[in-house]
Amino acid sequence: MSSVQIRNVSKSYAQTSIIKDITVDIPDGEFVILVGPSGCGKSTLLRMIAGLEDITAGEIEIGNNVINDVAPKARDIAMVFQNYALYPHMTIRENMEFALSLKKVPKPQIDTKVMRAAEILGLKDLLTRYPRQLSGGQRQRVAMGRAIVRDPKVFLFDEPLSNLDAKLRVQMRAEIKALHQRLKTTTVYVTHDQVEAMTMADRIVVMRSGVVEQTGTPLELYDDPVNIFVAQFIGSPAMNVLEGEIKDGAFETSDGIRLAMPASNAVDGQKISYGIRPEHIRLSDQGVAGTIHVVEPTGASTEVIVQAGAQQIALTAHERLISRPGQQVRLAIDTAKVCLFDADGLRLRG
Repeated sequence: MSSVQIRNVSKSYAQTSIIKDITVDIPDGEFVILVGPSGCGKSTLLRMIAGLEDITAGEIEIGNNVINDVAPKARDIAMVFQNYALYPHMTIRENMEFALSLKKVPKPQIDTKVMRAAEILGLKDLLTRYPRQLSGGQRQRVAMGRAIVRDPKVFLFDEPLSNLDAKLRVQMRAEIKALHQRLKTTTVYVTHDQVEAMTMADRIVVMRSGVVEQTGTPLELYDDPVNIFVAQFIGSPAMNVLEGEIKDGAFETSDGIRLAMPASNAVDGQKISYGIRPEHIRLSDQGVAGTIHVVEPTGASTEVIVQAGAQQIALTAHERLISRPGQQVRLAIDTAKVCLFDADGLRLRG
């Protein structure tokens, strides 16, 4: 196991800048997830760690050794891809043995490593099969097993669950997290799915347009976002954000909705954004008046979208609601949970 240091790293293609002066320190044994929308540079950064992309500027260290000019096969990393990348003409055992065979590892040692990985991943009864005979989840476990047998310093995962159905994704999330807790190998994982990031990561790096917007634990990002982008990207359903300004000590939208303010350093006349998560809003007999637009029961909770003036406000109720579209309601907001943002989208503090 080893730490990974990404220091002032940039990547450009001709005149196009993809990664812009990123610095991230990943301690030994940590599970870090790079998350962000498509095109933000997260997969490019992962491929730079793997040596599959050249670094335009900066340094990447693994275990305190700069690896900018080290060949991918000499970096002692193992990468799991989105499309499994299994050899179709080889059995599962042969797929898992392949990298070790190339390194001339003694056969008894290979057998020991393969059987250990197969036992961890529940593959012992599948070793004689071929990839075409396996389900998507089983193939992804084989790809993970092929990485495990190498006993690398760092695991790299590039959106490994995106080809699986919803139920399998949930199952594999738990399996990968349990695997990390067992092996304690430093892991860098890329996804665009913030639910994956929230449920699996020790720490999340939120990226946008080639830069890091914020780094922190899942709950740090959820409870204390530094800007509107992080606030709305982390959390499902997304945070409600209303545009308006401060008038007579309250927040007011252009269509006249007035909401109480939390303590802040904002001043009257200042244009701000008012953010509140859906679970911090409830139906009440007082508060903002609106009309129910959509009701989405999910079983454990109910998602409701309310039309209040020109604004659509989402709330999450954990009790069963007897509500219907068109119903007149009022919304009570937990002011202590409100996040305020300035005109540039940056968090305003109390």
